[in-house]
Amino acid sequence: MLNGWPESADLAREILLVEQEGDRITHDLSKRTNSTFVTPIDAEDIYSLAGKVDDIVDHIEETADFMGLYRIEAPMDRAVAMADVLVKACPPRCSRICRGFKDLDKYWIEIHQLENDGDRLFREAFASLFAGGSDPMVVIRWRDIFLRLERAIDATEEAATVVETIATKYA
Repeated sequence: MLNGWPESADLAREILLVEQEGDRITHDLSKRTNSTFVTPIDAEDIYSLAGKVDDIVDHIEETADFMGLYRIEAPMDRAVAMADVLVKACPPRCSRICRGFKDLDKYWIEIHQLENDGDRLFREAFASLFAGGSDPMVVIRWRDIFLRLERAIDATEEAATVVETIATKYA
């Protein structure tokens, strides 16, 4: 969405719908886990991982919402870079990687490196808001957006840590 902003602003609605569907899935998962006598992994691990994935999606949806609410005219380069890190940290292959919980060390290292990259970009982005005497309203708007992106990136590492813990238990 950020790469094509503002032309891609309509994607914010799609992101909201995906977030709502994610909430429904998380609720269903919780309901099924509560009603299942034996789960494939510990129920607490299921709840924890579902919560972390939900956090990622929530922060992405908040970012998209703020872009529209704040009537952002064009994305800042560092926001696009943070979004790129976020996309790399949420590869569609994650569910396939985690099947069997084997040979995941490369995955943990990659996620932790991406989170470090996200932290660096966040600090740079935040510092850039105060360089050159920016309009205080612009600073406030972009601070909110950068914070949501940074939280989403942090949540990918938290989700990876939960998966790593599960993998250690079942390896």
